[in-house]
This record gives sequence, structure tokens and C-alpha cells, in this order.
Amino acid sequence: MNAIRTLKVASGVLIVVTSINAWSQSSEPAATSMGSGTSATSQGMSKSDVRKANRALSKKVLHALSKGGVDTAGVSVIVKGSAITLAGHVPDASQVEKAGTAAKNVSGVTSVKNALTIKEAGGH
Repeated sequence: MNAIRTLKVASGVLIVVTSINAWSQSSEPAATSMGSGTSATSQGMSKSDVRKANRALSKKVLHALSKGGVDTAGVSVIVKGSAITLAGHVPDASQVEKAGTAAKNVSGVTSVKNALTIKEAGGH
């Protein structure tokens, strides 16, 4: 039973990551065509800078969740630009809502997709 639940959660996370990746790829050409036309690297941050910014925002969100009373042990924050996805599990339903609210209030976050699930007690 736990294996099936774990596979469902893993599948859900994989779908979220894939859809975010597809969304990101489909929006890149539009941004590139709006640039000066010289090269993709001349119009902003490098890939390394983008990854650093995403990691920093992820840490900010996790910190806000902790301050808001959310158990972040099973929570992953997936960042693409300023859009974030909360994935993983929390101990009870009230924390799902708390996590979404806390994430929306973080400076720099424009949208939040809350894909958190509730981990049953004793299901280690």
C-alpha cells in the first residue's frame, strides 16, 4: 500500500516537473524573439545566474514555510523564474493551506501551484 502511494506521489511530482519544463521551453522563444536579436546570452542572466536565483528563491520560500508553522521535512520547492510549485507531503491538511499562503507572501513569487499531499500518520 505504501509503495503504491509513493509511486503516485513520485508520478505526480514528475508530471509537475515535466509540465513546468514544457511551459518554460514554450515561453523561451517568445522571450528570445523580443531581445535585440544578437544572441541569447546578451539579454540578461546566464544559466548559472538563473539557477542561483531559483535556489535563493527556493530557500526563501522554505524559510517562510518553516516560520509559518509548516513541517518542511517532506516538502520540495520547484522554482521556474518567479513561479513556484510546492511538491511532496505534510503531516496534516491544515499545513497544505498554510504552505500555499506562506509561499504566496514571499517577495519575488508571482504564482504558486500547491501540489502537496498529506502523509498518513505512521506511514514512514
